[in-house]
Amino acid sequence: MMFQDAYETVSSLMQRGGWVMWPLLAMSVLALTLIFERCWFWFITNRPGRAARFDDIGLYLRQGQRDRALSIIDRDRSVYGRLLQRLIAENTSDAAATDIVQSLRPRIERFMPTLGTIITAAPMLGILGTVTGIISAFRVLSASQTVTDPSKISAGIAEALLTTVFGLTIALIVLFPFNAFRAQIDRTLGRFESLIAAAQEGDDDEDENETTARN
Repeated sequence: MMFQDAYETVSSLMQRGGWVMWPLLAMSVLALTLIFERCWFWFITNRPGRAARFDDIGLYLRQGQRDRALSIIDRDRSVYGRLLQRLIAENTSDAAATDIVQSLRPRIERFMPTLGTIITAAPMLGILGTVTGIISAFRVLSASQTVTDPSKISAGIAEALLTTVFGLTIALIVLFPFNAFRAQIDRTLGRFESLIAAAQEGDDDEDENETTARN
C-alpha cells in the first residue's frame, strides 16, 4: 500500500513537472548509482586501519627492506598496492613515479567528471523547466478567449516550480559527496607522494651503502 501511494505521488509530480522532469529523474538515478559506487570504493581504499599499515610499509621502504614491504602488499589490489608493486618492480625515479601515478589517476578520479556535470546541468535543466512552465502559463493568458479555469494557469506555474526545486535538490545532494570524494582524492595523492618519497629514500640509502662498500 505504501509503495503504491509513493508510486502515485511520484507519478503525479512527474506529470505536473512536464518533460524536463524525466531527464532530471534519469540524472538523479545515475548520480545515486555513481555515489554509491564511489562510497564503496573509498571505504575499501581508505578504510580505518589502512593508514597505519602503509606507515609500516613506508618505514620498511626507507630502511631498504623492499622484500618485506612487498610481502605485505603482494595481494593488495588497491591503488596503493598497485603503486607500491610497480615502484618495487620497476624503479623509483621521478619520471617513473609520475608515470605510475598518472596511470592510477583514472581509477581514483573515476566518475568525477560525470558527477561534476550533473551538479552543473541539473539546475540548468530546472531553469529550462521554469522557462517552459512560464511560457505555458503565458500562452494560456494570451489566448483570445477568457480563462475561466485557473488550473490551466496553475499547471504552468506548477511545472516551473517543480522543475526548479527538483534540479536544485539534485545538485545539492550530489555536491556534498562530490566534495567529499575530492578530499579523498587529495588524501590519496598525498599518501602516494609519501610512499614514493619513502621508496626513493630507501634507494638512495642503498646506493650510498653500496658506494661505501666498494670504497
